[in-house]
Amino acid sequence: MTEPTSKRGLQTRIVHPEVSLTPGFASFSTPVERASTVVFPDLATMRELDWRNDAQWRYGLHATPTSLALAQRLAALEGGKHALLQPSGLGAISNVYFGIVKAGDDVLIPDNVYSPNREHGDWLARDFGITARYYDPLIGAGIADLIRPNTRLIWIEAPGSVTMEVPDVPAIVAAARARNVVTAIDNTYSAGLAFRPFEHGVDISVQALTKYQSGGSDVLMGATITVDDELHLKLKRARMRMGTGVSVDDCSLVLRSLPSMKARFEAHDRSALALAQWLKTRPEIAAVLHPAFQDCPGHESFKRDFSGAGGLFSVVFDARYSATQVDAFVEALELFAIGWSWGGAHSLAMPYDIASMRTASAWPHRGTLVRFYVGLEEEADLRADIERAMATALV
Repeated sequence: MTEPTSKRGLQTRIVHPEVSLTPGFASFSTPVERASTVVFPDLATMRELDWRNDAQWRYGLHATPTSLALAQRLAALEGGKHALLQPSGLGAISNVYFGIVKAGDDVLIPDNVYSPNREHGDWLARDFGITARYYDPLIGAGIADLIRPNTRLIWIEAPGSVTMEVPDVPAIVAAARARNVVTAIDNTYSAGLAFRPFEHGVDISVQALTKYQSGGSDVLMGATITVDDELHLKLKRARMRMGTGVSVDDCSLVLRSLPSMKARFEAHDRSALALAQWLKTRPEIAAVLHPAFQDCPGHESFKRDFSGAGGLFSVVFDARYSATQVDAFVEALELFAIGWSWGGAHSLAMPYDIASMRTASAWPHRGTLVRFYVGLEEEADLRADIERAMATALV
């Protein structure tokens, strides 16, 4: 017989309260369910746990109803079957490496890849016995000539998030599949909205949820999304062994932002395209690297495979302006903050020395590149800010 609650001591009643809530409460938000310990109804349930079974609650690190709700929505959004949440976009990249490759394996990485991915590949090659090789992002079907018997993973970034080259994803995937090589794409640029990787045969999609999914420049999170059960389990096992997890409070922030993501993405896209078109007319600019423009490398692949571009594009300043002058231009901007990442309401600008970042393909431009992220400010105000900064710094 259970002892009446009223006879228990005060401290016990504080730890084990009697709560009576009126049923039937409903709202649009997903409840935030925090947990480290997951309580089992009995020992038999605990002993029947199988880490491969996504339908079982095991430990808060692996999933709670809040984090699983986000994972399921992300997988559905991108046309995947499984999603694993990671503490950052780079964490998702790391999960792919440690889930797929081992010592002695070979990895192919595009030359325009996100810099931390390049550093990750170099680190694994230096300390863990893999081979990391870099390829021209516009190689297309020619990547077949680079695949070795021990090649296990081919990374794709579409487009490159600084130089904006758009790879021929179907051609790369076809070459990889013919040799039974896993393909993983960093699909952060399109947020899973403008490019559908699984429709083109990609095996793993990586997202930095830090970007458009959160939309507030205040959350660090990533995801690996798959359609194949076996690949999912490989990634899940690696994530479990590395002990990576996410805060359910952060999950709630991303869940809150998801309903408005498409509308925000399209607003960024419109303003960025208008600003890029204007910059094409400026004599200070030697090239505008926006995938929607015909002269952007890989434009035909973009036109065929993408439905939008979001708020990110780059420009190359005329070579008559020194890197110091371009730095002064960036610092003179008032509405464009200096910072990495993108996806929030605030516009950003960052200069890059591209020639120093590539090893496998030539960079055709001599001037300094500046990447713009166009936020949700009025496009006319951003244009005026750039014009004023040019007049101030490029003299």
